[in-house]
Amino acid sequence: MNIGLKYKNYVNGCWVDAAGGRTYEVRNPANWRNVLHSYPLSTNEDLSDAIDGAAKAQQAWKLLTTGERAAIFRRLPDLIRNNIDSLARIITDENGKLLSESMVEINSAIMELDFQIGEGERQMGIATDCCKPGLIGFTRMEPIGVVSCITPWNFPFNVPFRKLIPALMAGNTAVMKSAAQTSAVGEAVTQLFAEAGLPNGVLQYVCGSGSDLSDTLVTHPAIRAVTFTGSTEVGRTIAKKAAETFTRTQLEMGGKNPMVVLGDCDMELAVTDAAIAAFSCAGQWCTATSRLIVTEDIADDLLTRLVEKAKALTLGVGTDKAATMGPVCGMNQVKEIMAHIEKAKAQGGRFIMGGNRIEDGDLGYGCFIEPTIIDGVTEAMDISQEEVFGPVLAVIRVKDYEEALSCANNVPYGLSSSIYTRDLEKALHFVEYSEVGMSHVNVHSAYKEPQFSFGGAKESGFGLPEAGSTGIQFFQEEKAIYIKK
Repeated sequence: MNIGLKYKNYVNGCWVDAAGGRTYEVRNPANWRNVLHSYPLSTNEDLSDAIDGAAKAQQAWKLLTTGERAAIFRRLPDLIRNNIDSLARIITDENGKLLSESMVEINSAIMELDFQIGEGERQMGIATDCCKPGLIGFTRMEPIGVVSCITPWNFPFNVPFRKLIPALMAGNTAVMKSAAQTSAVGEAVTQLFAEAGLPNGVLQYVCGSGSDLSDTLVTHPAIRAVTFTGSTEVGRTIAKKAAETFTRTQLEMGGKNPMVVLGDCDMELAVTDAAIAAFSCAGQWCTATSRLIVTEDIADDLLTRLVEKAKALTLGVGTDKAATMGPVCGMNQVKEIMAHIEKAKAQGGRFIMGGNRIEDGDLGYGCFIEPTIIDGVTEAMDISQEEVFGPVLAVIRVKDYEEALSCANNVPYGLSSSIYTRDLEKALHFVEYSEVGMSHVNVHSAYKEPQFSFGGAKESGFGLPEAGSTGIQFFQEEKAIYIKK
């Protein structure tokens, strides 16, 4: 198959325009003058039609065996690989990330979906004799119904598969709304499912404004669960709305992830990983390293080496093979990131590199921000507490491990963390007491594999985490059954 853009919603197996006929533009972050395409600006009427269709389709879909559902999804990896070049180009055009980064995202999606298909096949209840004579009991896993899947722009291909495969393998149907900036990626994901043979209505795709559609995505009577990846602010709003209808929520939200570096570290490894975790994808990972907490004895040496690494980065269009860092994803991102930078300047941060938007030459038409390193950051500064979601690294100097751990935990977020040390005792202490959902030793904060759950503590996550064994559990009810012999 060839991925062809239709610029439409996908409702009950048909590609359709929004009822009102309105559209919105999607622009290229590498050149904001370039309008890539227009997509339907859907209304709540459009969304309700999609939800109603998913509810009708769910009755037949849940009656298929797990094996029958798995057979459909096992066609996806080959479909993806056969279209990997065009898929990577769509991701890069809309998000801005390098083609090589888009390829990594696609291959990660294949790993995620493959694991979750297997998890779906392995789902089973338990059977046992009961306490009362003459009774046997067992449990079975059942779908919960229709789910809303709200996906982000930073990993617009990987995250949908991490959410949709477990949801659909469990026997649910789904309505997906991708971020408006990456609508074509969401459409491509939907086309792949359709090409794999997914029955009409099982997956619906509706484009538009999240703020316009969020109420219906959460509170429609047929919606039984919402899986969301995005900001903590939006996640909190979803949780409040969902509480009114007892709608189950899975919220993967923001982070302010620390990399702690102690004096006995492998210096070259720490420097290399800090550059990767802070500046890959222009720093737009929820698990990106945004705080470098380093002991004073090695801080100057580490920062000298890190600045050299960062200066070697080449900003450019994601399709340019010479580029090693792309733009941030749109003008709203530029404004928000630059506001954080200006606040850090006003609060006394020492900018040892970057701190500017590129305004000259061809890159001046895009959304390019220099890789930025801020030294002299204290825990009282906003830049050490607030999620920036861009290529900005705050450096906090500490006396020792104890101060480093305290600093690492002293934020509202708790998504990911890492420590670089050869001291096994400190490493084990750190992973036990780091207040996060995912921690690493001598591995950067953004690293993950699909067999382990992915979620956060504090304001970074709410509900059962994605991925791992919890990925499908979120979308299931466990029913207990008693039978008298």
